[in-house]
Amino acid sequence: MNPKLKVLSEQRQGWFKRSDVLAAGYSDAELRRRLRRGQWARLSRDAFVERSEWPVDEPPWDRARRLHLLTARAVTDRLEDVVISHQSAAVVHGLPTWGLDLSRVHVTRSTGRVRSSETLSVHRSPLDADEITELGTMRVTTVDRAITEAACTASYEVGVVLADAGLRDGLTSSERLVWTADRHRHWAGSPAARAAARFADGLSESVGESRLRVLMDNCHLPEPRLQVEILADDGELIGRVDFLLPGNLVVEFDGALKYGETAEAVIAEKWREDRLREQGYQVVRVTWPDLDRPRATAARLLRRLA
Repeated sequence: MNPKLKVLSEQRQGWFKRSDVLAAGYSDAELRRRLRRGQWARLSRDAFVERSEWPVDEPPWDRARRLHLLTARAVTDRLEDVVISHQSAAVVHGLPTWGLDLSRVHVTRSTGRVRSSETLSVHRSPLDADEITELGTMRVTTVDRAITEAACTASYEVGVVLADAGLRDGLTSSERLVWTADRHRHWAGSPAARAAARFADGLSESVGESRLRVLMDNCHLPEPRLQVEILADDGELIGRVDFLLPGNLVVEFDGALKYGETAEAVIAEKWREDRLREQGYQVVRVTWPDLDRPRATAARLLRRLA
């Protein structure tokens, strides 16, 4: 990418149009050649991005988020009468992408034609002024509406993950989540959104913890206390645990990256667990694969409770 096109791309926050390519001195033939070589990639109609600047070791979920944001910016540049909505609005607000289909950008318009494409999903729905906010150059549905929309079209579990994150990050409140979900009770999928809004808890610190809460609730385990500080007999803080169930059962979600990979971190965590057991607590660890085996995981926790 030559300096002129680079400046034009930066002005658009990372993407460029065919007119930018021609203004920078390239021809249509060069545009097609770079697309074939994979040096440039097409985001949507008349929207492109430079592949060579992508981080080599970028995790796939981070890349999917970044490309979705770029495509959303390109869409709103082309369609000025739409509002970014649903999972796309959740991404713009910085909410987790777990369980979200990011293959198409979702937008909503109050009137006009509803014409979707391979990279764009257009919804038609009334939009009140209090349900729209502006983030940079984009008009986006509010956090509360975005969570409700995504929960209706995805699943209850996705709704809980998003709602927990919204509460944890201070982007919304329990009252606003419930009010918004109830406000749109006529939408298809609204029972899932309304249940997720009522189950949400901002003390859940990660996607894994939110999913584990759903697993325990679905399998009728006792309701856990979240982020409980455990003290030694002398009042010293041993640590804060993810979940505490009756019978002094500590359940920790282990996302593998939680403690880092240093020997010091591993030793510190082992010392913490030893101290917890000395105080009469049982400690059970749950990992990502365990979340995909809900019955077996619930049975393991129930055995410990017994």
